[in-house]
Amino acid sequence: MSYPEPVYDGADGEVSARYRPADQEPDLTYANGNTVHYLATGAGTFGQFGLYRWEMGPEPSGPGPHFHRSISESFFVLAGSIRIYDGTRWIDTAPGDWVHVPAGGLHGFRNESGAPASMLLHFSPGAPRESYFEDLPGMAGASQEERDEFFLRHDNHWR
Repeated sequence: MSYPEPVYDGADGEVSARYRPADQEPDLTYANGNTVHYLATGAGTFGQFGLYRWEMGPEPSGPGPHFHRSISESFFVLAGSIRIYDGTRWIDTAPGDWVHVPAGGLHGFRNESGAPASMLLHFSPGAPRESYFEDLPGMAGASQEERDEFFLRHDNHWR
């Protein structure tokens, strides 16, 4: 394996780092109190990856088993215990645990601990997951046809 082709060909580098303080307000708050921080969007990384901090309250929440055809997804647990499905079983994770799911890999995650929990979600390449996160609550009242189209458009395939 070798390094990819260069995407920057300048001689001196450039000022382009992005800083986001830990106490910045979340970009999205769900009705159940869960929040999402858009640390790096696919658009902001020129499609290389997306990175999100997902903060879950004590109430059970999270998606069941599914897979993506075009993106891989990784989970890094920051606090609490999050159950992550690895395609065969639900694993009770702890801070510092990491799970990587290649494209096509069955996975899911849930906070069923009764306590708050948080993790980093990493998607590669950087798909437009923000619209999925933002529009997902509206799917509760949608028809089955609308739900099917929504999930297909966002590369979510439920099992």
